[in-house]
Amino acid sequence: MTTAVNDMLDTYPADLGGVDREKLARCIEECIACAQACTACADACMSEEMVAELTKCMRTNADCADICTATAAVLSRHTGYDANITRAILTACATACKACGDECRRHADMHEHCRVCAEACRRCEQACNDLIASLG
Repeated sequence: MTTAVNDMLDTYPADLGGVDREKLARCIEECIACAQACTACADACMSEEMVAELTKCMRTNADCADICTATAAVLSRHTGYDANITRAILTACATACKACGDECRRHADMHEHCRVCAEACRRCEQACNDLIASLG
């Protein structure tokens, strides 16, 4: 499937340093999707009647969205690539996605937006871990 992420990776004039393009593209796309889901979930939580019970959920949503956005940005830059920085931000992103996914899962039976967000977090966590494993 052609996406803007794939199109941009295909136009990069230099070698990506052995990084698996398919896993890289999937990870960038999952980070962007997760950031959007987390932002929307936090907003939906603010509209719930029992908003006070969702404070931790909103916080983990905000943290996860910010970390996913930063991760997508770092993964989109290849000039002067530093594997240690890439590995560190991917690990942080996977950790944030796990925490957010776990928190949203706690509310998923009551709030559909939390279920959707938890699934996005799980996909992003897996994409980060897959990319980390491929870095060697």
